Amino acid sequence: MRDQALIETITRKVLEQIGSDQSCSGCALRVCDAGQRACDAAISQKKIPVGVSARHAHVSLEHLNVLYGRGHQLTTLAPLYQPEAFAAKETLTVVGRRMRSIEGVRILGPARDYTQVELARTDAIRLGLDPPIRDSGDLAGSEPISLIGPAGSVYLNEGAICATRHIHMTPQIAASLGVEEGDSLKVRIPGERALTLENIRPKISSSYVLQMHLDTDDSNAAGLRGGEAVELLQD
Repeated sequence: MRDQALIETITRKVLEQIGSDQSCSGCALRVCDAGQRACDAAISQKKIPVGVSARHAHVSLEHLNVLYGRGHQLTTLAPLYQPEAFAAKETLTVVGRRMRSIEGVRILGPARDYTQVELARTDAIRLGLDPPIRDSGDLAGSEPISLIGPAGSVYLNEGAICATRHIHMTPQIAASLGVEEGDSLKVRIPGERALTLENIRPKISSSYVLQMHLDTDDSNAAGLRGGEAVELLQD
C-alpha cells in the first residue's frame, strides 16, 4: 500500500532538487523555458514525465581528443533534465555499413568511460545496422560504427545500440512505487495515440530525477513530444 504522505514528501523534495531556474532542452521535440518545464508539471501531478531522446553519442575523453583535438573539452549547448547532464555544442557524423551516414549527431556530456552511439531503430535502418537493445555501456556484441569529427575519426568495433526503455528514479521513489533494480515495468500513455509500453527498466540512483526515457520511434508512435505525464501500471 502506498504511503500518500511519503509520496508527497518525495515529490516536494524532487521539485526542490531540480529547481525552477533552469531551462531544459532534454527532449528531441520540446524545449522548456526556465520555470515552465513540462516534466516538473508531470511530477507535481505525481506522474512520471517522459523525456524523448533523439539519436546521440557519448564519448570518452580519449576519443574526444581524437575527434576534436587534444585537450578539447565539451561545451554546453543546453542542460538536460538529469542533473549535470547536458547537450554539447559538439556534433559528429556517424557512418554505418556501405558508407551510409547521418550528420549532426549530438554529443551528450559529460564525457564517459566509454564511447557509444544510441540510435532509434529507424536511424539504424538508414545506416544499414542491426543494433541490439541494450542499457547504456553494455556494448559487447553491439554493432560497429565510425564517428567522424573535425579533427579525426574513430572506428568502434562495438559501439552502436538501441537504448532500452528506462525510467530514472531515486531510491526513495523506487521504494514508494515498490520498484527494484531488475524489474520489468509497464506504463500507460494516454491520448489519441494511447499505448501501453512494457519491458521498461528502472535505473535507480540518488543522483537521478524521475523521468522515463524513450527514443524517437517509441515517442512518435505514441504522439509524444516530451514532458507528458504517464502512469506506472502495477501488476
